[in-house]
Amino acid sequence: MIVDVLHPGRATVSKTEIRDKLARMYKTTSDVIFAFGFRTQFGGGKTTGFALIYDSLDFARKFEPKYRLIRHGYGEKKKVTRKQRKERKNRQKKVRGIKKSKVGTGKK
Repeated sequence: MIVDVLHPGRATVSKTEIRDKLARMYKTTSDVIFAFGFRTQFGGGKTTGFALIYDSLDFARKFEPKYRLIRHGYGEKKKVTRKQRKERKNRQKKVRGIKKSKVGTGKK
């Protein structure tokens, strides 16, 4: 759904505040509401974004993208550094076929 928030004389409203307000309006808990993509109009006072309300947390985990689940605290981000990814990519270039998946982290 599209969510329009009117907040004259105030800075942008936080997503947790929006989730709590939507939870009260639709008689559900705020953990099954995912609010995202909010943009404040020039001059302030009005913000527009999107929100999805799921029947249960299981449905939310099934259909929501991983990055949004991580933002809500239902998953953890991979801790692979950029340099490690690049080194692995370059090691994969040196082997052919199925062996590419077996190329792991290098020895020091």
